[in-house]
Amino acid sequence: MKINNPAVQVIKISDDEAGQRIDNFLLARLKGVPKSMIYRIVRKGEVRVNKRRIKAEYKLAAGDLVRVPPVRIAEREVVPVSAKLDKVVALTNCILYEDDHLLILNKPSGTAVHGGSALSFGVIEGLRTLRPEARFLELVHRLDRNTSGVLLVAKKRSALKSLHEQLRMKVMQKDYLALVRGQWQSHCKVVQAPLLKNILHSGERIVRVSSEGKSSETRFKVEARYEFATLIKASLITGRTHQIRVHALHAGHPIAFDDRYGDREFDRQLLGTGLKRLFLHAAVLHFEHPATGETVRIKAPIDGVLRQCLQRLRRHTAK
Repeated sequence: MKINNPAVQVIKISDDEAGQRIDNFLLARLKGVPKSMIYRIVRKGEVRVNKRRIKAEYKLAAGDLVRVPPVRIAEREVVPVSAKLDKVVALTNCILYEDDHLLILNKPSGTAVHGGSALSFGVIEGLRTLRPEARFLELVHRLDRNTSGVLLVAKKRSALKSLHEQLRMKVMQKDYLALVRGQWQSHCKVVQAPLLKNILHSGERIVRVSSEGKSSETRFKVEARYEFATLIKASLITGRTHQIRVHALHAGHPIAFDDRYGDREFDRQLLGTGLKRLFLHAAVLHFEHPATGETVRIKAPIDGVLRQCLQRLRRHTAK
């Protein structure tokens, strides 16, 4: 066990760091320091901004000088991540685009975007392991664990703010590919159905259409038809939990291998295609680059499992 006892630091806040609360800034800076200790040193006046005492909710401004006192903590010895090393390294091959502001991945199915109580590994943890020198890496949005495709990560706080604003204003366009049961009706181009999220005792999230839910809209377009299935493009207008999955079910066409809202008989029909995972893929993302203002269009190719499934459905339908 190592003992860490750094000297007093005086940190000048950059434009990119401005706007965040002092407690959040310290939590990010003082890795491994308990939250209770952060609040204690702020409350006791050991943390100062421009030589003045501040409260935990103080919002930093560009040019602020932050005094960070010596913090004595016991550091845990680094535990090798050999069990997850293959997943971490694999993320390198998933990078579709990267610059000083953004990192964009083609997230594989089966990998969570972040670790949780039951998951020790997620994309964001993996990226921080790969890039220990990175001062800022944060998810812009999320994908369900079993959904693959375009995932946006901000490398600067200013980029995160800009992209979150685009999401809020609904100017970021997300297009997904999904394989659904049966023949999707050509006239069904939009599903507008309010969605209500319920949290079960197990912690599992279940979403259903309900008049008490939040307004939700998905636009659909047929991409290809097969004997007993349809490949559709689903474009999100709102971004609710499990929105595409529940709206597809509401339209009478559950998505292949959806373990919560799917149809087991439909899944059995697909076993000969080699498919064993949710067929939902974030295929295309359109947004405005937070630094240049240029329109960016990122396309994530489907993986070999999904590609093989479609090829076999195509051959079977052609017979």
